[in-house]
Amino acid sequence: MSDAMDAVTRDDHEAAPTATAVTTGDRAALHRGAPQGEPLLEATDLVAGYLPGVDILNGCNLVLHPGELVGIIGPNGAGKSTLLKSLFGLVPVRSGTVTLGGEAITNLRADHLVQRGVGFVPQTNNVFPSLTIEENLQMGAFQAPKRYAERFAFVADLFPTLAERRRQRAGSLSGGERQMVAMARALMMEPSVLLLDEPSAGLSPVKQDETFLRTRRINKAGVSVVIVEQNARRALQICDRGYVLDQGRNAYSGPGRELMHDPKVIELYLGTLAADVESAAKKDEPEAS
Repeated sequence: MSDAMDAVTRDDHEAAPTATAVTTGDRAALHRGAPQGEPLLEATDLVAGYLPGVDILNGCNLVLHPGELVGIIGPNGAGKSTLLKSLFGLVPVRSGTVTLGGEAITNLRADHLVQRGVGFVPQTNNVFPSLTIEENLQMGAFQAPKRYAERFAFVADLFPTLAERRRQRAGSLSGGERQMVAMARALMMEPSVLLLDEPSAGLSPVKQDETFLRTRRINKAGVSVVIVEQNARRALQICDRGYVLDQGRNAYSGPGRELMHDPKVIELYLGTLAADVESAAKKDEPEAS
């Protein structure tokens, strides 16, 4: 792990006790570690799927409070991306509710959610390849064109490479560069909530670190973030809280570091033994001066 990545995780988190397994109907366990007060975004008992009669989500729950960075992890096929897409109106919710600021938004169309300040960055097919980088960003600012210069300055600070290459066509970019364009375009609309679907997928370790650091910077700039990630360990290092899904249900929840060091979560979902994680964590720590 890079020194910069290590510095962010040390500053933002401390070691925590064992994570809590979710018990059906136990709201405290469902959202362990969540702040008090009204959630900004909440999903309650979601049942959803792509095909009639085939449910991918089987009663999923999630809360996102203002200013939080929340991660969703779990094995392949657990329903992580489906949960994110159901929040954004891309997968039909058969039962359960989604609210934004206390207002029901279940199955609301994606364009209406954008108008309400919800941004979504898919894992693939996330840019307009025939348009330049700058034209892609202009597409993100269509709701408030008069604020384009202000928003462009914000994303240029986060993504300086994009600003330098603004006239290059998005179709000529690498996968990691396209991911940057997609994130930048979503930020041009000045969202209050940003949904990220596996933003580090297919990237080199260095580019993954850059993506996670950038995500944390976006969050610290005032954007509440929900991130779905296969790279569970790195995601949990930057997240305030996390949800572990299994077979379309909540399995564990808790602060990011708590989940990262929980032996059961490690054995079942992180693909390594607790001792290996502790050893890796010690290697990441700076030497005493």
